[in-house]
Amino acid sequence: MPYLRPPVTRLLPLLFGALATFGASAVAQADATLDKIQERHRLVVGVLLSGGPFGSIDPSTQNPKGLNVDLAQDIGRQLGAEVELVPVLPANRVQFLQQGKVDILIANMEWTAERGQILGFVPTPFYRVGGTAAVLKDSKITSWEDLKGQPVCTSQGSSYVKPLTEFGAQLKAFKSSSESLLALRGNNCVAAVHDATLINPLIADSAEWKDYRAISPELNPAPSVIWTRPGETDTQARLDTIVKQWHRSGWLIEAEKRHHITPASPALVELHEQFQAAGA
Repeated sequence: MPYLRPPVTRLLPLLFGALATFGASAVAQADATLDKIQERHRLVVGVLLSGGPFGSIDPSTQNPKGLNVDLAQDIGRQLGAEVELVPVLPANRVQFLQQGKVDILIANMEWTAERGQILGFVPTPFYRVGGTAAVLKDSKITSWEDLKGQPVCTSQGSSYVKPLTEFGAQLKAFKSSSESLLALRGNNCVAAVHDATLINPLIADSAEWKDYRAISPELNPAPSVIWTRPGETDTQARLDTIVKQWHRSGWLIEAEKRHHITPASPALVELHEQFQAAGA
């Protein structure tokens, strides 16, 4: 059965243990990415802008906004580099990184063992995200098990594909979450499964979604990390100091509040306390 949400106090030691194991297994070598960023004074970041508080387009200015955008901009500030944002989709974000179209990914792609074997990543996570399903309020679906044999919409490359398949759902995978959500509203599926940080604000704040509700507990909660190419240990080490400083200062907690991300992540509070106790 897919792994559902455990208490955060049990999750964090496992989370750091797993990331440390995979990080230690990477071949230590110098990488040129950090040097290139500093030489050209430009950081190219792949970000997901498909909607929600993590990444979207401001309708009034047509500028990117969201937590992932703020993370990218602050990394650029600390590296003394101009930030170039490149929109990516779940279906192509890994390829953009592998092909060198972006330097790093901050694109709603949570850590999994499989991803950790083909890509590099910054060891300290900046968030933790699990999935939820948007369903009609009068739907008979009340649990993940109820999705067995039902048409379910999600995104291509989503980490929720595997657990949904194990539940026996009939998956319809789209290039983006916005296409998936449109399919749900068009009655092409009985549920749309995406990050809870995307679904919950829609249902809570949007009049268009007043007839929908979310399923709990969260599906497969996992750490959100910044992704690099394999072996880029210099880049990973430099960015890791930035992520740890975010936690230590409470900057991420304030950013979460600023973008009205609900429910607030208890993992951020625990990570803040952990890194404050550890000192500089």
